[in-house]
Amino acid sequence: MFETEMHQLGYIEDIEELRYLPSAVYLKLQDYQRGLEYNQWVAENFVDDCEPPDFLFEWSVFLFMNGKIKEAEVKLLETFLSNTYVIDKFFGRPITPIDKTEYSEFEHVEFVEKFKYSFDQDDLAPFVKWFTEFEQSEMFRSVAKRFVKSQVLLKVEVDPEMIYYLTRVDFQILNELKEYLAKTT
Repeated sequence: MFETEMHQLGYIEDIEELRYLPSAVYLKLQDYQRGLEYNQWVAENFVDDCEPPDFLFEWSVFLFMNGKIKEAEVKLLETFLSNTYVIDKFFGRPITPIDKTEYSEFEHVEFVEKFKYSFDQDDLAPFVKWFTEFEQSEMFRSVAKRFVKSQVLLKVEVDPEMIYYLTRVDFQILNELKEYLAKTT
């Protein structure tokens, strides 16, 4: 009974979101090792969570700053899959909404209004330099193009088999990224 009432009042969601706050604190403190450890702990202990894009982005910074470049690439692509607008917001580019399927609150263009990281932050300079190059890579561009195309098609698709396929593209991409990591580490 108590949990149901808490859930109805929105407290459960607020409590669940609190677990992502320390990541931003570690980044602000430039404690990249502890930030990485914390984010890994969250992922191990809350396996059913859908991590918000800013948390994934912070995680990519921690990975990069700890010399885990391939893992940082994968985490940035996960960030893109969770919100296709975050990267443009980070680089200060105009945000152009895409007419595509967006399921969770994290996927909408409105989410980036609260995104607090930017390419002009001095403490992120090494990450920004690397990320600028990675964003232009064939890997990043092909994943982004494939994902956006699937989400645009999904918005108008009526064939149940094709809908099933399109709704699974992000999982396929994530599995391919995990295989990529396994081969390179």
